[in-house]
Amino acid sequence: MEFEGTQFITPMTAWEKIGNANTQQKAVRSDDEVELFSDVFHNVINQVYTTQADVENKQYLLSTGQLDNVHTLPIAEAKASLSVDILISLRNKALEAYNDLMKINI
Repeated sequence: MEFEGTQFITPMTAWEKIGNANTQQKAVRSDDEVELFSDVFHNVINQVYTTQADVENKQYLLSTGQLDNVHTLPIAEAKASLSVDILISLRNKALEAYNDLMKINI
């Protein structure tokens, strides 16, 4: 059921599933796992680029008077802000994990 006037709201696309949820798998490092780790960051960075491009497009449309629903701009800005916050959180966690690994004595 779609309410009148809500057809302009587009939900954020779901991110791809990260890894396999099977915990009984052997802990063997493979090229697929390395690619998976880098793919997580690539997907998040692409999400930031996409949301920022949407904000810039809506700002342009608003400034030229072509944006019919003005409130879509703050929604797009909130999505962009959230995607940047997620990217920053992932970066901080990755750096924290790296620092923890560097502290391990072998």
